[in-house]
Amino acid sequence: MNTAVPKKNRAVKIAPGVIIGGPELVAICGPCVIEDEKMTLRIARRVADICKQIKMPVVFKASFDKANRTSGRSFRGPGLEKGLEILGRVKEKTGLPVTTDVHDPAQVEAASEVVDLLQIPAFLCRQTDLLLAAGQTGKPVNIKKGQFLSPPEMSNVVEKIASSGNKKILLTERGTTFGYNNLVVDFRSLPIMRATGCPVVFDATHSVQLPGGKGGASGGQGEFVPAMIRAAMAVGCDALFLETHFQPKKSPSDGDNMLPLSKLAENLRLARDIFRVVRK
Repeated sequence: MNTAVPKKNRAVKIAPGVIIGGPELVAICGPCVIEDEKMTLRIARRVADICKQIKMPVVFKASFDKANRTSGRSFRGPGLEKGLEILGRVKEKTGLPVTTDVHDPAQVEAASEVVDLLQIPAFLCRQTDLLLAAGQTGKPVNIKKGQFLSPPEMSNVVEKIASSGNKKILLTERGTTFGYNNLVVDFRSLPIMRATGCPVVFDATHSVQLPGGKGGASGGQGEFVPAMIRAAMAVGCDALFLETHFQPKKSPSDGDNMLPLSKLAENLRLARDIFRVVRK
């Protein structure tokens, strides 16, 4: 693969008015994990209001199960059945398209009946059976680049899903392991992954995570999220992934690296402004 000259990337339609790889920046926003229906709907309504106000297409994100938590005692979420029920309620009440992680081929069919975009977690990005199952649904699939992979290696991941006949593929940068309990972002990864022909997403909140940094839990440096957003937009990407919460420190998962909802609008506006300059 020639990584020096990016191809013209395919646009991927997630829902009416939400096209990643098109002329507009798209936000993928929500809490790390579904806590309960009340909180999830509260966050979703606020995300919807913000993105309507600033006129930005958005996909709501929340996980029904965090299967790779640092500790076995950590909160994982409500599980597949209840989680999908809540995400269905979010779509019904807010009109937002939704996305969630799938961890096992057995989860894919049920999830695809509810969500508009399937997400493959970074740790599972090379699991062939999971990738093929996701591709075979015909749904758009967002694969997070493993913390252990170089950007060019994601071309193999793309080929696996494309072999199912599904070319509605997104690739997400979320940092690379750099020593113990730390991630760094090599921003060359965005144009390198775009050279596959897929739209690229930047995950600004997981990129500042400190995996296992608290011993029994991951830490994070959420104060650097705005800087990471600005850098990614300047390099060029098609969508911005941000985990957000009213009170990140009270979130049961990844609170240290989340962006407070009170700061979401200003950061999305700035990201959009840089996106438009770069696209010109």
